[in-house]
This record gives sequence, structure tokens and C-alpha cells, in this order.
Amino acid sequence: MTPSEPLENAHAVLEPLTRAHIQELENAAADGELWNLWFTSVPFPGGMSDYVDKALRGQDEGLMRPFAIREKTTGQIAGTTRYYDIVPDPARAAIGYTWYAKRWQKSHLNTACKHLLLANAFENLGLVAVEFHTDAYNFDSQRAIERLGAKREGTLRAHKRRPDGSLRDTVCFSILATEWTDVNRWLQLRLSRLT
Repeated sequence: MTPSEPLENAHAVLEPLTRAHIQELENAAADGELWNLWFTSVPFPGGMSDYVDKALRGQDEGLMRPFAIREKTTGQIAGTTRYYDIVPDPARAAIGYTWYAKRWQKSHLNTACKHLLLANAFENLGLVAVEFHTDAYNFDSQRAIERLGAKREGTLRAHKRRPDGSLRDTVCFSILATEWTDVNRWLQLRLSRLT
């Protein structure tokens, strides 16, 4: 999976992440002081450069494909997301490292971005499955993933370290290529209600 053109719909543009996005991402993270959410990976002030560099290294190694999220009506960078844990056979990837400025949380933007990423994954990249992982204490994220039509697979206990060093349980979800037709129909219905 290599860097590509932006992914775009009526609500969002997913721009391939570059260092040019750092300041706008710093601004987005400051809206709500997102680094204070101990169950997320949003960098502290001044840490966005390292955060972006790490994502770009992952891209160079073929393990990630990161994006900056631009909300179309305002033209503002609202957050970031990426494909990660990319596996070539069977072709699959996870979608995550997703965060939005506080003003865009629980808005149309998550549905719009996930629809873009899922459509690209299944229709262009030929993935057989897309995974989602979130902290067991990130209940908002779990509900958002379920609203996409993803199926809960289970929980990996003491799976990863949080930024503060504590161990987290990871809740896993997935959508299979064979489920994409119905999930796509559901997401298009949700997005049509926003226009």
C-alpha cells in the first residue's frame, strides 16, 4: 500500500500526511486539549513533529498509510487517521490512530472519513478485511465503530501500553469484504441525512 492521491467526498478530504500538516494538526489537537485523554495517542503540545515523523516512517516501511483530515465546508484540518498493520496476504489492514478536534467529535466527519477509507480499502485496494482497535475505556470510540457496522471480535487483555505507560485492554472490531455491500449502503444512508 503506497501513498496515493487524496480521498474525497462531499464532507471531507483525506490528504496524504506530510510534514506540512504539522502546525494545523497542532491547532486541531489544541481544540479540546486532546492530549489529556489518557486513552488516546494524541501527542502533547510540541510533539506533533515526532508524531508525524513516526507515521511517515511507518509509511516508508510499508506498515502504515497516514492521512490528514480536512473538513470541506471550513477547509480546516480537523484531525488525522491512517491505515496501519497492513498485511499483504490475506490483504488486510486496520484503520485507526484517528482523532478529531473537539468541535468535530460526534459530527458527520467520522462517518464521512470512515466511508472514504472503507470504500478505498474494499473497492480499490482489494482488502479482504478491515480491523478497528480501541482502548477498552474509550467507550465513545467503541460506539462510533459499532455505528459503522463493524462487528466486535473480542478483547486483547494487557495488549498495549498507553502514552502514560499503563497497560490497556484493546477491543477489536472488523468488517469483511463480503459485508461491504450492506455496510456501504448503511453509511451512504447516514451520509445522505447530513446533506
